[in-house]
Amino acid sequence: MSALPPNLEHVRNAALAALGGIKPAGSPQGNDESHALMMASRTNGGRDLPPYYLVYFLLVDLLGFANLGQWEKVAWIVPIRYSGRLYSIEHRKMGLGIFAPTYKNDLQKIGQAIASGTPSDEAEQHAREMCVLIKKAITKAEPYFEWRAKQAAVGSKLNVTNNSSWLFERYEYIRDEYKRLDEEFERRKDERNITKYPNGGIMSVWPAYAIRRHAEWTGQAAIDAFFSWTEHAFIHIAILNGAVKTGEDVAALAEADWKAKFKAALPINDAEIKKRYETLLDLRAQIRNYMAHGAFGKRGQAFKFHSGAGAVPVLLTLRQQRRYTLTGKPDFAEKAALNEIDAFIRHVYTTGAAIALEHVQSGLASILTYATDGTYGRAMNTMEDMKEFIEYMNHQVDRSANMDW
Repeated sequence: MSALPPNLEHVRNAALAALGGIKPAGSPQGNDESHALMMASRTNGGRDLPPYYLVYFLLVDLLGFANLGQWEKVAWIVPIRYSGRLYSIEHRKMGLGIFAPTYKNDLQKIGQAIASGTPSDEAEQHAREMCVLIKKAITKAEPYFEWRAKQAAVGSKLNVTNNSSWLFERYEYIRDEYKRLDEEFERRKDERNITKYPNGGIMSVWPAYAIRRHAEWTGQAAIDAFFSWTEHAFIHIAILNGAVKTGEDVAALAEADWKAKFKAALPINDAEIKKRYETLLDLRAQIRNYMAHGAFGKRGQAFKFHSGAGAVPVLLTLRQQRRYTLTGKPDFAEKAALNEIDAFIRHVYTTGAAIALEHVQSGLASILTYATDGTYGRAMNTMEDMKEFIEYMNHQVDRSANMDW
């Protein structure tokens, strides 16, 4: 990590002052302390700490508290003193907490440390007080956290969260619900429910009308869900392809439009890909107009004016120079649009992008370091290489989650 800039020294001092009586533990004070933390118990009062990474960066990175390193099922341990007593803040498999050694003669805070002891009332009170002080210090350290985040984003030592599988499953669920409603509409479109009243009146109800409307809404939601998935998945494909290598690259592509994401992920020079790209681009433009800009008709029908021909729709366009027109592309049909989307997905899986999608849909985070050091490049050689890499990474993730160091 880069050295703290001089203009942030006052932040360090303010954070240290906000910690009050929380001090680094220093060297063991007596033989018993050398192993007391190994027998420390979690306090209930310490369960209200802020997120583990903020506590770690505050104490270790910013203020220079000692970190005893990894232990079995423990990612890090920071020994501290408060009101003359030894405690530790630990990130264990079961979460972050404040841990207190318990002694046979706790009133004198001396004697042999014992395992699995219940923290004393004093230790619980101290833990609650330390949570409050640490929260105050983290608030004071906010400018440091902003600087720290910016330093990280400039480089490639980052993992990019991967929600692609969840987003794709959402698309599939909504698409399948549309298909179910559409099939129900076809099955019941000729159905009429007729009610005859004693006064001779008749009411005829067409149940398929509501079903068709619900199908249209669901189809439009499915199309929108597809584009949400692609917005996310294309960024991860671009990382695996080596087109995106730093946090700043990811941020820039995330802010870019859908066209830029598509081109970063897939070979637009491929004739079939380009053809499907143009079809999807037209569909996205209509969905964006219709669902995100006031729902003034699928073609942007915002106004009607009266003429000798009757009521004439005036269409809104995306062009700043020519905002209005009487002509436009045909309305999209939900069924045809979803068929085109599914055809696009099937085609992508016949291209080289299928290897990248194997990783994207695995749910594994994209590691920018692997985009720069050639790891992803090697895994992208064949589908078999990628599957072996995914299996290896899943094993590493499991080990990390279990803190099996």
